[in-house]
Amino acid sequence: MSNLAALDMNDFTARVANSPVPVLIDFWAPWCGPCKMLAPVLDTVAAHFGERLTILKVDVDQHKEVYERFQFRGIPALILFDGGKEIGRQIGVTSKLRLAALIERSVAAAREADATPKDPS
Repeated sequence: MSNLAALDMNDFTARVANSPVPVLIDFWAPWCGPCKMLAPVLDTVAAHFGERLTILKVDVDQHKEVYERFQFRGIPALILFDGGKEIGRQIGVTSKLRLAALIERSVAAAREADATPKDPS
C-alpha cells in the first residue's frame, strides 16, 4: 500500500483548504482491489510533483460521511483541491500520465480563472 499521509476529515480545513499547494485526496478502502492498484500510481505522481502537490488519503470506512459531502459513489475516488475548492475529479483507476495531465490541466485552469478580472456589474 501507499506511504502517503492519511487525512482525518476533522483536519480538512487545516490541511486542505489552507494548503499553499494543490491537494489531491484519495478516497479509498483497505478491501478495495482497484484502490490497491492505484496506490503505486499515486506514489509515482507524488514523486513527480514533489512539493508542488500534496496527496492525502481518506479511508472511507472510517469516514462514511465523505460519500455525501463530496457526492461520489465509487472508489477509488480522487478529488483535487486548490485553495479548498474542488478543481478536478477522477473516479476509478487511472494511469500516472492521465492523472498528471488532469492535475496540471485543472490547476492551470483554476489559476487562470482566479487571475481573470471579474465584471463588477
